[in-house]
Amino acid sequence: MGAAHGAKNPPRSKQFLELDGVPIIVHTLRKFAAVPIVDSIWVAMRKQEIEGFAPVLQKAGLGKPMHLVEGGEHRQESVGNALDALPAQSDDLVLVHDAVRPFVSEETIADVIEQAQRYGAAIAGVPAIDTIKRVERVAEGAVVEATIPREHIVQAQTPQGFRYGLLRPIFDEARAAGFNGTDEASLLERAGHAVHVVMGSARNIKITTPADLELAEFFVKCAGSVSR
Repeated sequence: MGAAHGAKNPPRSKQFLELDGVPIIVHTLRKFAAVPIVDSIWVAMRKQEIEGFAPVLQKAGLGKPMHLVEGGEHRQESVGNALDALPAQSDDLVLVHDAVRPFVSEETIADVIEQAQRYGAAIAGVPAIDTIKRVERVAEGAVVEATIPREHIVQAQTPQGFRYGLLRPIFDEARAAGFNGTDEASLLERAGHAVHVVMGSARNIKITTPADLELAEFFVKCAGSVSR
């Protein structure tokens, strides 16, 4: 290969990989478009991706108002940009979901909405199956410090749902403080607000590795989990 000069193009986002000939992100958006109580969908992505995705989104015909906003360097910045653009009222609910979780069920979405309405903040999660170890990182790798009881552990999924009037000021405070959480729930945890957990699903996988993609293709082929 010849040498390239200047800035390199960023790698293609995993959300644009295809399952059964359709981009993963479109499969995901279909799940939320099918939920009657969801009144609009806001998608944050790289600025250079918006122009190419807009006609794909229009062709998908999802039947709900769709809005594309410029994302940031990391998840929190992208969600923050979407919140900045969102014309929401204090009592409105906001759901945040990973574009590469196309197998989320309508039941999980409905459960998160119900609990977020009741408590202000709720996420989907599944109990940890494997034994969880806390480790200390050392030059040679890692050394086990303790075993964490599994009954105290859940693996967080999305969607994560919040009352807008609760999430927005906490989000703004974290932004001003320069605090970057691993997810939206971590921002509320930092602020001392309870976040309730509803049962997610082992099928609600996040497609991040080639093995994940192979499993997703298996789901599509054998179980028809992604709606057309």
